[in-house]
Amino acid sequence: MKINKTLKTVLMSAFIIGTFTSCVKEDEWSTPEILCNNRFDAPTIEMADFAAKAPVLTGTNYSATTYKVPADGPAVIFDGYVVSSDENGNFYKTISFQDKRENPTIGMQIEIDKSSNYTDFPVGSHIRIKANGLVLGWDRSTLKIGSVDPTYAIGRIPSALLNRYLSGVCNGDNRMDVAPIVPTVLPNLLKALDAKYINTLVQVPNVQFDETLVSPTQKTYIEYIAGVGQDTDRTIVDKGNNSTVLRSSGFSTFGAQLLPKESGDLTFVVSKYNANWQMIIRSLNDVNFKNPRFLPGAPENPSASAVKLFNGADFENWTAFLSSVNSFGLKTYATQGVGLGYNGTNSLQIKGVPAANDYVFTSVAASGLPTSPKRITFYIKGTATGKSLSFNVYKASDDTKYYSFNLGTFKTGAILSSTAAQTNQYTGSIDTNGQWRLVQLTLSDLTDINITAGKNVFALKTGSSGVYDLQIDNITIE
Repeated sequence: MKINKTLKTVLMSAFIIGTFTSCVKEDEWSTPEILCNNRFDAPTIEMADFAAKAPVLTGTNYSATTYKVPADGPAVIFDGYVVSSDENGNFYKTISFQDKRENPTIGMQIEIDKSSNYTDFPVGSHIRIKANGLVLGWDRSTLKIGSVDPTYAIGRIPSALLNRYLSGVCNGDNRMDVAPIVPTVLPNLLKALDAKYINTLVQVPNVQFDETLVSPTQKTYIEYIAGVGQDTDRTIVDKGNNSTVLRSSGFSTFGAQLLPKESGDLTFVVSKYNANWQMIIRSLNDVNFKNPRFLPGAPENPSASAVKLFNGADFENWTAFLSSVNSFGLKTYATQGVGLGYNGTNSLQIKGVPAANDYVFTSVAASGLPTSPKRITFYIKGTATGKSLSFNVYKASDDTKYYSFNLGTFKTGAILSSTAAQTNQYTGSIDTNGQWRLVQLTLSDLTDINITAGKNVFALKTGSSGVYDLQIDNITIE
């Protein structure tokens, strides 16, 4: 009798479950969408203005000095957009975010005592932070926000308390506002070494891993010791022979993958630890290397559209060249190299030992220069010991001011960008081994280049006490 009752109960349960299942459409069993509710009020401050409250980082003192946001004061709320992801193990208990999805002005990192943050805040998430009670500061060269901590200047926010401070922002459909981040495209790696890009997403074209990392042995993204992954720096270089490191965590899921031998576009979050720059990818999707390798520092030859930067810039007609030199004239150790130029033509010969950091010459622009110039190129052959060369390209807004380009040590070619400090430097030496080598001054990222005929456009400078024996030829712009 007891068995019969049990059997009836089982059969009845099966009937009920079967009936319920037959009445439900298949798609009704899918996971319901998580609705988004804006936890915080509208922003009360722009992220850049909030960041400005951080104590200024000075000198080599990298220990954080912080600003604590009053817990009981007026609400301090700002928005940001997530650019990092810990999905592949290359970020740990942090979220990097910037103030705009495109063309950001500031980036920041929030410390969180929680992993797998990408599931709640994927790349492109619009987030809102209520900072009351948190601390803000530059810690080891990185701008951070986090919790008060008895051990660390900027602590990790406990996961149980995270909802007090961080929330997603909803779109009109009550879902989290998530959209693609547009990386800031920079012309070279040198431009990425700027504090304004820290914790923002950038992309640099024409990048490759250093030759020693792919030949004769092709290395992996990280090193392993006794099978355990190690945090690893790998050198990356661009066409201008600028370099920095790509840092990968010992826990990265792609660590055992071989470094690509090719070149291409690299997307990364800019980071810095003390004085050391270290760029961080989110996944191998950030490494788009499909082009052949290049020789760093070797520019492409001038195109058919290149024109002389100033009258006599090919030094064939010495009188024409002298007519383009401004009132400061030409140094006596600079003469016409008859028959010593590129392909047996004439050149500018610099032979001597300058007694000071000299302007060898400053020339005024020729007529008909391109309205949006991308680069200046010229050829160099010979030697310089003790000092190198520096070049000035003058500004349209004021042709007494200029962008400076420093050649440094020069052997096989150079692609130069203007120095951030805008100062002439002469360190290095020159030895082209008897060959003509090409120099490029990159202008594509500059917006104030003079192209007006008759105004200062270009100057060549030598360093004091350097021993120069050089030929220079065919200074063109395109």
